[in-house]
Amino acid sequence: MRTGLYPGTFDPITNGHLDIIGRAVKLVDKLVIGVAVNSGKGPLFTLEERVAMVERETGHLRERAEIVVLPFESLLMHFAEEVGASIIVRGLRAVADFEYEFQMTAMNQQLNRQIETVFLMADPRHQAIASRLVKEIASLGGDISGFVTPGVTAGVMAKVKRSK
Repeated sequence: MRTGLYPGTFDPITNGHLDIIGRAVKLVDKLVIGVAVNSGKGPLFTLEERVAMVERETGHLRERAEIVVLPFESLLMHFAEEVGASIIVRGLRAVADFEYEFQMTAMNQQLNRQIETVFLMADPRHQAIASRLVKEIASLGGDISGFVTPGVTAGVMAKVKRSK
């Protein structure tokens, strides 16, 4: 059984994330979606809310491969070893993503050469989408429905409304 790991903060999960997940499940038998604690980023949603959101939004993809959503706070390579991943899936949107991911992959290889990193290019329709920008647009009263699912739109708008 080939297990892949797709890590991220998913605050919130976007259509870009879902595109990468939808393509990643074609490559593995089991995909672990690791939801990073990452409190340094000041997430809009709690860890528990983000895990539940990812669970809900990936439900339609579970017929293609087993999908498990787990929170993590450890070093990525330690988490990958813990879940038995042989592949780490990363999405790339632009050259800036590549430079960062290239450096991370080189470091991760030094930690464990048995785990490969696979890069999937974002669909051109989703290349500009970033969770940070979705939150900023929502907080300024903009329409985020083109970037996230209806369920996520409702959740983000409710959080933004409560924070004002």
